[in-house]
Amino acid sequence: MYSHTVNAYMPSVMRTFALSLAISVLGMVAGIFIPPALFLPLAILEIAMLIGAFILRRKKAIGYTFLFVFTFISGMTTYPIIAHYLALAGANVVILAGVTTTVVFGGLALYATTTKRDLSFLSGILFAALLALIAISIFNIFSPLSSTAMLVFSFIGILVFSGYVLYDFNRMKHYGVTAEEVPLMALNLYLDFINLFINILRFFGILSSND
Repeated sequence: MYSHTVNAYMPSVMRTFALSLAISVLGMVAGIFIPPALFLPLAILEIAMLIGAFILRRKKAIGYTFLFVFTFISGMTTYPIIAHYLALAGANVVILAGVTTTVVFGGLALYATTTKRDLSFLSGILFAALLALIAISIFNIFSPLSSTAMLVFSFIGILVFSGYVLYDFNRMKHYGVTAEEVPLMALNLYLDFINLFINILRFFGILSSND
């Protein structure tokens, strides 16, 4: 009975996550038509929503509207990154990054949901690593890192968000998901996927431009 309850909402989470990705892609398409001056305000709005989500998640108050609005905005702010690497490295690198992200994400999800190990011990390590990544990102705005340093930074980012994929899927398997938590868990998976993609894209982009 318990295991059935634990996994009853997993398909709902996956459907909502897939829809979030589709809405994000629509946001990327919309990003083509947005004036460059609007990207910074959109990025600030996205960060504000993320902070709001972090606060609201304690109360499990994140709904589907919040999730889909956020993922649409996230798609729009991701477009300039994709456009940069399209110009720098070409479409093949962007496609390769997308395929690699999907394969890595799928493989990690499969392992996390089939292993008997409880990976909740990763929580503190991943959060500390995430804070370090954010700090380095802020530092990079004011004092840009060298391409080698960015390559290392991207690789660490890949490891951190791969860890979050493992953690989030494993947590759903072991501790379950309630109906109210479906949008929140879909948001977690979306953030794991999109950040994994951006780091893999940056990693491949730097490698190809250094050839």
